[in-house]
Amino acid sequence: MLYAIIGHDIPHSLEKRLAARPAHIARLQALQEAGRLILAGPFPAIDALDPAAAGFSGSLIVAEFSTLQAAQTWAEADPYVAAGIYARVEVKPFRKTLPA
Repeated sequence: MLYAIIGHDIPHSLEKRLAARPAHIARLQALQEAGRLILAGPFPAIDALDPAAAGFSGSLIVAEFSTLQAAQTWAEADPYVAAGIYARVEVKPFRKTLPA
């Protein structure tokens, strides 16, 4: 089943994000290589593709996991959690409708 993982950043997280990003991306690439990643990306803190110093307010990952618990366990092990970037993480079941 698909799950949406929504990470909510602490204020002024950009410096920490940049430091932890390689490990975060490596985990996402592993999901992609396993054919389980649907999409992933950050929420710019301002209305711009490149928010520069404004940074990001969080992230969205949609991926396939066997259970909600498996998705939660994976999310809790994210380098952004370990680095204190995410103030909180939500994991919700997700049903993709479009595109088909």
